[in-house]
Amino acid sequence: MKKPDSKKSYSNFKGSGARNNFERTPRSEKATLRKPYQNKNISTAPYIAKAPYAPFAGKLTYRGKEARLAGASRNETRVAYGFGTRSHHRSEVTSRTRVVKEPETKKEAPAVDTSWGGVADWYDKHLEKDDDTYHTKVIFPNLIRILGDVTGKNILDLACGQGIFSQQLSEKGANVTGVDIGKELIAIAEEKNKETKNKVKYFTTKSDDLYMLKDKTFDIVVCILALQNIEELQNTINEASRVLVVGGKLIVVLNHPAFRNPKQTYWGYNEKDNVQYRRVDEYMSESHVRIDMTPGSVKDKKFTVSFHRPLQVYIKALTKNSLVVTRLEEWISHRESERGTRKKAEDKSRKEIPLFMCIEVMKLGN
Repeated sequence: MKKPDSKKSYSNFKGSGARNNFERTPRSEKATLRKPYQNKNISTAPYIAKAPYAPFAGKLTYRGKEARLAGASRNETRVAYGFGTRSHHRSEVTSRTRVVKEPETKKEAPAVDTSWGGVADWYDKHLEKDDDTYHTKVIFPNLIRILGDVTGKNILDLACGQGIFSQQLSEKGANVTGVDIGKELIAIAEEKNKETKNKVKYFTTKSDDLYMLKDKTFDIVVCILALQNIEELQNTINEASRVLVVGGKLIVVLNHPAFRNPKQTYWGYNEKDNVQYRRVDEYMSESHVRIDMTPGSVKDKKFTVSFHRPLQVYIKALTKNSLVVTRLEEWISHRESERGTRKKAEDKSRKEIPLFMCIEVMKLGN
């Protein structure tokens, strides 16, 4: 074999030609000389038309560092010069760059129907014929105390149901408007409205779309045991604030969020210490569950939905609309246990663990 001439220069050698001085042409220089590989079996016309070949100008660059630090994935902002990197994600191609995006996430499916219209007859009989309900013994008396004299005041009963409290307010001289999503409940309310001296105006509509009501037309808005059954919390409060006059009040009554979280809170009894307690498995996590409104029935089952939210969620939603909290009360049960070994413990727990929470907020000036 002929030995290489050390004095002769070769295109692939630099220096004396010694093996330890051999240097290849840098990859970046070779990339500018050779043509891009094309698979003849696959048409590249769409890519060539939109993004003609451009040599690599350096390393792949990744944009959107701040977004990734905030939790976004790498593919959301990955950008490569030239043809870039292959990806199975949906992409957008420009004349110089190919941006690879993360696939869109599916929105959570909406909750089932929250209307109580399907159990309108049962609910009406429950409140009308049973005089020992929480409504008649705890909620309505406390609301009347808080509202005081309502003569001549414009009051909106938000999620009014079959209008039982609307009627009471009307009889006390208030100008009342009631709205509810359940057309069956509004039908019952309209039938009873015929016997009311000071007529109540009723509308069937969602609580977050009070399109028929003008801005700043109500002195008071009440929402009784309904906000925990309404999915659109913030939009509902937005609408309530919109129709309130400056200085007007929104009064909300809830099942106590700390102690009445469906399927996450239970009564328990300690036999050793003769103590009844309330067990709380979850509180801070927002959730919703289906509630069986026809327990014991096999046919024609009716369900509604109850939404659990911690107290801070309600307060934040209220204060976003120039509403300031002016009152917060917690109401206990009025009932007592029958005679027995657990009577003392059960009666004590009823006085110590409230069932309901009342929040009053006032609308400030804009």
